[in-house]
Amino acid sequence: MDRLLLMRSFVTVANIGSFSGAAKALSSSGSLISRHVAELERQIGVRLVNRTARSVSLTQPGLRYAEFAARILEEISAEDSHIAQLHDRPEGSLNIICPKWIGSLDLGDAISAFSVAHPKIVVRFELGGISDRTYDFLDGGFDIAFHTRDLRDSSVRLKKIASLPFVLCASEKYLEEHGTLLHPNDIAVHDCLVHVNDPVWRVGHGHASTLHKIRNVAFSSNSYIALQKAAVHGRGIALLPQRPAYDDLVSGALRVLLPELAVPDRPLYAIYGPGQETPRKVTVFLEFLARWFSENPIPAM
Repeated sequence: MDRLLLMRSFVTVANIGSFSGAAKALSSSGSLISRHVAELERQIGVRLVNRTARSVSLTQPGLRYAEFAARILEEISAEDSHIAQLHDRPEGSLNIICPKWIGSLDLGDAISAFSVAHPKIVVRFELGGISDRTYDFLDGGFDIAFHTRDLRDSSVRLKKIASLPFVLCASEKYLEEHGTLLHPNDIAVHDCLVHVNDPVWRVGHGHASTLHKIRNVAFSSNSYIALQKAAVHGRGIALLPQRPAYDDLVSGALRVLLPELAVPDRPLYAIYGPGQETPRKVTVFLEFLARWFSENPIPAM
């Protein structure tokens, strides 16, 4: 039988002085409370109460154990209350992990803004080390992980934070030397700058979209910033996140290719642990990030 249940019954008997009174206080029966005390005595190996027809009194060991059990139950109750309050308050540590390319772009700005707005939440933000198994971040001690792919895993919950627009682009220097793209199939004959985790490019939307596995890789990296620099220097065509590339696109250092088709946005998902109640710090964080991306849209090209 659960030791804490037995201790609670015994402490109530000790405080009230009868099995029937303890049963009433605990919404139970006198016989069950009596069995609880008897089982506790059996587990400890000593008699705790003196039973008579009219009253219940504590033995010397019972007096000592009643003080001990009451203290333990009070400490458990206080700790439960403290933990519940921490759960309901936006404070404490918040551990976040995401792929390197996301964290070094928009998400890094958004999380920095969150940390300034909520100084009682201590943020630990790690880039890289994302496993293919979506729930592994929990085993690593993280509260939240970010992905840009659709997830179907009942072991986690997810919230869509934003849509990240991408552009297919190249520099004027490259286009002057190699010609522009007139059709998505032309990608096959051009030098391509490819992210190591993004070897297949989708161009167009809906039924008009086409997939292109890049075989003519002229330059690869796990950093979109590095690919953007290579594109500006004229090394080839690249599929880049629009926000960091925006200034180069506006200045003309890069030019959008196939603008009539465009490329699909990437969803930005935050995933977090299952459970009936989400910690307040996680809820506040997710609400802040969704609002940040909404209030800081990428200007239309």
